[in-house]
Amino acid sequence: MIYILSKILIKDNKNFSDNRVRRLYGILCSIFGIFLNILLFAGKYIAGVLSSSVAITADAFNNLSDAGSSFVTLVGFKFAGKKPDSDHPFGHGRFEYLSALGVAVIIMLMGFELAKSSFSKILHPKDIDTGIVSIIILIASICIKLYMAIYNSNYSKKINSSAMKATAVDSFNDSIATTVVLISILIFKFTGLNIDGYCGLVVSIFIFISGINTIKDTIDPLLGKAPDPELVEQIEDIVFGYPEILGIHDLVVHDYGPGRTLISLHGEVDGNSNIFEIHDIIDQIEVELNTSLNCEAVIHMDPIDTNNEEFKYLKNKVSKLITAFDSRISIHDFRMVPGPTHTNLIFDAVVPYECNLSNDEAKKKLKGLVEASCDNCFAVIKIDNSYVNLKH
Repeated sequence: MIYILSKILIKDNKNFSDNRVRRLYGILCSIFGIFLNILLFAGKYIAGVLSSSVAITADAFNNLSDAGSSFVTLVGFKFAGKKPDSDHPFGHGRFEYLSALGVAVIIMLMGFELAKSSFSKILHPKDIDTGIVSIIILIASICIKLYMAIYNSNYSKKINSSAMKATAVDSFNDSIATTVVLISILIFKFTGLNIDGYCGLVVSIFIFISGINTIKDTIDPLLGKAPDPELVEQIEDIVFGYPEILGIHDLVVHDYGPGRTLISLHGEVDGNSNIFEIHDIIDQIEVELNTSLNCEAVIHMDPIDTNNEEFKYLKNKVSKLITAFDSRISIHDFRMVPGPTHTNLIFDAVVPYECNLSNDEAKKKLKGLVEASCDNCFAVIKIDNSYVNLKH
């Protein structure tokens, strides 16, 4: 249905990288979700009243909250689509993360409310009606929720939307919850064993845990999590596709919401090259990153002395020493400044967080290691912490 509606309502509907298309898909899926959830609420509420089942009634209000969640997602897409302004020059894309966070909070609240009503039903059990109408409504609800989970998951990947991913998780959880309710009714129908309250409690715990996981998934990008390794690899492949680039470091990916990514990095080049030609190459790389990854890219050019044999010897020696000490540590921005009594070896060392060394400890150990192995050399080291894991 979403595919058919998108062909009718969304121009250029397969251009998922376009922010306008992304926003329209988010709005379309949200409105469709509101309609289906209200329909499910009405059906389940009737079934709950007819059967006197607290689990079915709670599940009905869960669907009503899902309609609210879809509305929150809808508002998120509307605000995320606002153009940048003087107060928000990077746009409003993170509204999408906030709307996903809102959905997660609603999921947790419903889990808590369901737990309360289920616990009450355990203490004061009541017989439930196992009529065919209730069973048919529950089966239809499971099928609809699975359909909603599939289309939300599918389009969340196409348009890279954390809000729609959260909605997909919620829809899948709902299908499981309703399945548990259906099982409890069937057990009562054929055995007379009333586990309605217990099933509702199990469902509430499941919903609560999924809410916590969804909150984590939405908070991470707001806090500034490490970029996707696949994106980092794509950046490296593009940059190293130009033979003029000898190495890269200080790669930083800033996420301001889907379709609003800023990339900055340092590219090492031959210091003896024509500066105008190298500058043109850097511009070409930035344009390719922009067009291929739908981002804004800024590259700082770092010249390297490739003709000085002593420089190359000392850089290679220092690099091997540090790699032997800890293979996870790398160096860049290596410079050699000779003097009458000693030579300063100046470089940055990238120390991963997993090394369990403070910056001062790492600097002291590396400085001692280099100066003990390189005669008449002083090590001037700046410690960096890696934002990403580079393969080169």
